[in-house]
Amino acid sequence: MQHANALNRLNRLPIGRFHKMTLFAVAFAYFFEFADINSFATTAPKLIKLWGVTVDQVAYVTSLSFVGMFFGSIVASTIADRWGRKNALLLTTVWFGVFSFAAVFSWDIVSLGVFRVLTSAGLSAMTVVAVIYVNELYPAANRGKYQAYAIVIGICGTPVTNLIASAVVPINDWSWRLVYLWGALGVLLVLFTRHLKESPRWYESRGDHAKADAVLREIEAQVAAEKGPLPEPAPPVEEAPVAKAPLRLLLRKKYLMPTLLLTVLWVTQTIGFFGYSSWAPTLLAKEGFSVEKSVFYVALTTVGAPLGSYLAALVTDRFERKWCLVVFGTVIALCGLCYGLTFNPLLIVVFGFLVNLFERGYTALGYAYSPELFDTRGRSLGTGVSYGLGRLSNAAGPLIVSSLYNGSGYQAVFLFIAGTWMVGAVVLAIFGPRTRPAKAKARKAESAEV
Repeated sequence: MQHANALNRLNRLPIGRFHKMTLFAVAFAYFFEFADINSFATTAPKLIKLWGVTVDQVAYVTSLSFVGMFFGSIVASTIADRWGRKNALLLTTVWFGVFSFAAVFSWDIVSLGVFRVLTSAGLSAMTVVAVIYVNELYPAANRGKYQAYAIVIGICGTPVTNLIASAVVPINDWSWRLVYLWGALGVLLVLFTRHLKESPRWYESRGDHAKADAVLREIEAQVAAEKGPLPEPAPPVEEAPVAKAPLRLLLRKKYLMPTLLLTVLWVTQTIGFFGYSSWAPTLLAKEGFSVEKSVFYVALTTVGAPLGSYLAALVTDRFERKWCLVVFGTVIALCGLCYGLTFNPLLIVVFGFLVNLFERGYTALGYAYSPELFDTRGRSLGTGVSYGLGRLSNAAGPLIVSSLYNGSGYQAVFLFIAGTWMVGAVVLAIFGPRTRPAKAKARKAESAEV
């Protein structure tokens, strides 16, 4: 056998129990990633009172966490290419769960900061792997929808965690540690191990067509038993095995332009979103709201997050993803600006709700859009590097927010955040390639000789 024809065999499958179980497993990992990602933001107001932590120290911990995310993203692409998508997903999820558990036993801001950096590396790595995994296992016609569905479920981790934090953080001087214990439950993804399949397209890219065919036969047998006889796949296209992608591969024009574009997308998304979500509880507390109220208000706003991911699921395969991203980014900028211009509790919750709704929709769209700009050889590396650079950029984001707040006040922070979102929307509108027309040529693009 010279090829397994993985792309065409997967593309002609109807959605069955196999796809739903994979979706549930990925959503489970996302749930605890989103549960854990804002843990420090929800506990920081308490630590300011308990340990005498300063706004600048909050900024440094948050900043270094994004350095950890950068390295996690880069390492993730290497692990996913070398050991497989499934193994990488399990490894990275266990990693962030273990270090979130370690944070429970922090004794000062330095130890907590170290554990948060290591946790953040795992969170970012898991995200990169999950995006690639879904992209390679689902039919091209509706993979965007299922990327969004995974996030619809996963993003519930944010409001659930924030509501838990608003309840447990004020109890006593140690109860804030329970927030990190909750985030550590992501390690339970190992319970899904036997239900997950390795990506046949990864096997095929390595020239291991026998293993690719074996996995495809298992998947096809499961789907056929549930849905009936399967249609014949499109004819295979001969392709050479894909060698390990070196970093210099991204300097080729074919990969450089999408990498630069996606770097802008993830830089503006990261600074724009985390500038808001990581700082809102602390800044509200600094502006006179109690710790309890600031955490509770932010918890209420994050209820919009799952609805945003669901909105993305409705539009992602129906309209051009590029323009959906542009519209969502513009709306986030406007709502975020309005959030920063009011101290009315009702309006804070309303505009915060809208920011979370459209931002999580934007992220779901971005997860579907990013890997579509690369072929199999460049997908893991290009996605990991652009996503990682986006996270690395926010090493400066918290320092900028802290400086703006101390120098110009609360509202200046949200002017900066709104401007960041608008930059991303404009760049995407001008330079972002369309992906919908390319779907008709998916087989050709995937098989193109590098």
